[in-house]
Amino acid sequence: MTLPQEGCLLRIFIGESDRQEGKPLHEWLLLQAREQGLAGGTVLRGVMGYGAHSRIHTFKIERLSEDLPIIVELVDTREKLEAFLERVDPALVEGLATLEKAEVRFYRTRKE
Repeated sequence: MTLPQEGCLLRIFIGESDRQEGKPLHEWLLLQAREQGLAGGTVLRGVMGYGAHSRIHTFKIERLSEDLPIIVELVDTREKLEAFLERVDPALVEGLATLEKAEVRFYRTRKE
């Protein structure tokens, strides 16, 4: 698979405790992205954050440390990411999604 130089980055901000189909939502999203053939994705776990509720989530507060911020980052063309977002939108009960231009410098795998 090749990517054009002008790619796109989708970031989905959710909570660690969010779930879909019995799985953590971040895992479900990454599996959906792979199933749809998106170029690549990464899940990042934050140590502190807040969202629309303005409630701080941090590892310092024991009861909130179970719901730390999660960012799912996906890279592909804008069209493919828009289609992906449309497909998974019903599962995103709360959170934030952003799309931004990304300059793809290379996309390669090690040759066997």
